[in-house]
This record gives sequence, C-alpha cells and structure tokens, in this order.
Amino acid sequence: MKGELVKKLLLAAAALGVALVALALPGLARADSGGCLAHHPIYVEGTFETQYTQGCTGHDEPELDPLSNLAGSARDLTWTAVLPANGAFDVDATGPTFWFGGTVTDPKSAFGQAFVELQFYPNAYTLNCNPNGSFIVKQAPGVYTVCSPVWSVVKKSEPAAFNAMLSPPLSTQPLVMHAGDTITVHWFATAAADGYHVTVTDLSTGGQGTIVLNSKSDGPLMPAFDKQQLGNALGWGLVDDAPNSFVWEIGHADLYGAHPLQFCVPGQTFCDSFNNDSWAGFTPIRIFDATFGDGSHQENWAAVSDTGGIAEVLGNSFVGPTECTGYGGPYCIYPWFSTDTGGALNYGVDYPNTANDYGQATQFDQNLDCPDDGLFSGGTYCDTILK
Repeated sequence: MKGELVKKLLLAAAALGVALVALALPGLARADSGGCLAHHPIYVEGTFETQYTQGCTGHDEPELDPLSNLAGSARDLTWTAVLPANGAFDVDATGPTFWFGGTVTDPKSAFGQAFVELQFYPNAYTLNCNPNGSFIVKQAPGVYTVCSPVWSVVKKSEPAAFNAMLSPPLSTQPLVMHAGDTITVHWFATAAADGYHVTVTDLSTGGQGTIVLNSKSDGPLMPAFDKQQLGNALGWGLVDDAPNSFVWEIGHADLYGAHPLQFCVPGQTFCDSFNNDSWAGFTPIRIFDATFGDGSHQENWAAVSDTGGIAEVLGNSFVGPTECTGYGGPYCIYPWFSTDTGGALNYGVDYPNTANDYGQATQFDQNLDCPDDGLFSGGTYCDTILK
C-alpha cells in the first residue's frame, strides 16, 4: 500500500528537522529566525524516493480548492481574503505560514511540474527570501510579509527552482500588510509567457506588489493546467485535487515559542496546530471567493488533506504513530474549513459565527480512495466537495 510505503518520508524529515537561521544584523538587538517549509512530495519506495533538501521540511497541507470548468480558469484567478488577527493566541501559534499556490511547469523537475507557494508569514517582517526556498524574518506583531518559493523535484531531492520577496514597485523591502486587512491575490499568465504572475493588493491600504516566476536556472514557470478542475493535480503529489489552492501549513511549533518551528504531531502539547483552543483564540482567515478571468466565480469549493485529517490524529497516515489515544480533546483535533454567517470560508475550528462546518474534520478523506494519475501505484486522497 502506498500509505505504508510513504511513511519513511516524514520520518526522515522529522529526523532532519528544520534548519533555523539565526544571525546578527546591524540595528537589531537580537538574532532573527527563519526556516524552510517545502511542499509535500510523494514517496514510493523503490520508485520515487524523494527527500526534502537538507535543512527543509514540510508537514500536512490541508487545502481548499475553488473549482471551475471555465477555459483558462487555472491560468487567471483572483482570491479575496481578510488576514487573520491575534487574540488570546497568536496566529503563528498554529502554523508558521499559510499560502495561495499552484502547479507550474518546470522542464527540469519531475514530470515537468513544480509547485509555487505564495507563503504569508504572520507576525513576521521578512528580511530575506533565500534561493533555497527558506525565509528569514524578525518578529513583528500584527504584520504579514511574503515569500514565493517554487518547489521542484530533481532526482531524489526537492530544491527550490525560484524564490522571491513580495515587494512594492521599485523597492527591495517587503510589502507590509496587517492583520484585518482585506487583500486580493491575482494569479495570471501573459502573452509574453515569461512566467506565472502574481499580484497581491492590500485593499485596506492600497499597497501592492507583483512577482513573476521566471527562474534563473529553469526559465519561465508557467501554469501547468488550463482548467481549475479536480484531477488536474500535481504529478508528484499525494492528493487528487485542482491546480490552484489555499493551504494552512500545520504540524510545526510556533516560530517564536519554546520549540521554534519544530516538526510536531498530534498529542504533543507544544503542537498548537492540533489544539482547538489555540485556533479559537484568534480571529480566523476569511476567504470570500475566487474570481476567474471572465468575472465568474467558483462553481464549488472542495477540501482535502494529504494526511487524511482524522487519520493522522489516529496514527493511520504516513505520519505514523501519534501521542493521541483517540480523536478529540486537547492537542488531538484536526482543524477544518467552515463557512461563517457572512458567507466567507474560515480555517480552524467552529467560531461564534460559524454557519456550516461541513462535518468538521470528517470533511477530509481518510483513505487513499482516489485512483492515481498513472505515475505511481496505489491511490490518492480525494477532494471532498464542501458546497
């Protein structure tokens, strides 16, 4: 079974850990931190034994997919969202980044595909987005800044084909956004075919920045699919999803806590990713819609986890055993997508204004039910249509 074969992947990543970067910088009174959070590659023993590049790691990536049959919908789409805000818990307690990303072409990567993650770092002022896909930040409460690593698979490693800082025009400093700001994330391709473009606009302040995915080593990285449909999935991934998605990267401890960015699993009391009260302790992200090039919106929303959601908590995923004896209770839940009374999608737990939680964590497929794409033996986790 593929689920058994790929267990070695995350165990190897756990052994490597995350390389935190600490350095003295002029004008700063303390060292600053960072890390390298890569996309989750599949692992098939004897066939496709990809490992994270040394110093990088990853974990489960619960994702939300807007779906459309419109021609060009995977090449031109705009997300609209409100950035989450600290409360009794800080946003970064539950995970070091959330991102809007998608599958792109890369002639030097496995199956000609790579994956871009436009990573938003909560409570963080970005100092550098390194070529290896890592980031260096200093703590800045209420601030959001962004890097855009593109993860490829070359031989048995997962290097970054590209990384850049999101900055205002003609600036080398990060575009600074704040908790509670309404933003748009516009992915689009141009006739120049010079790489997938992404423009982030802070509607609350008017700030804006654009990144073009043109790799010095691999050339222009273009959207790999035309339609935002299920089955148009990354060739070296573990889920049957759509090309573009939103993901909250969970399974790492708070970057600014006692176990900075440490890989962690359900049941560990420093792993707020799996603790109900930690998610309930701040104002969640609000995702309103995805707008495609012709002005239409998503036909459906779907969700999937590459650890099986509840299956991970119970120790039935490639993550392996956890410290939970069952599902539920402190540090033993799996966060979910829900809709609030204002019509926006949240990620986390049930909030006072939750209108529909879609069965909470049962919304995620717990078994490898979907067929593979012909590249590997075994199955994949199916996307679940939420609405």
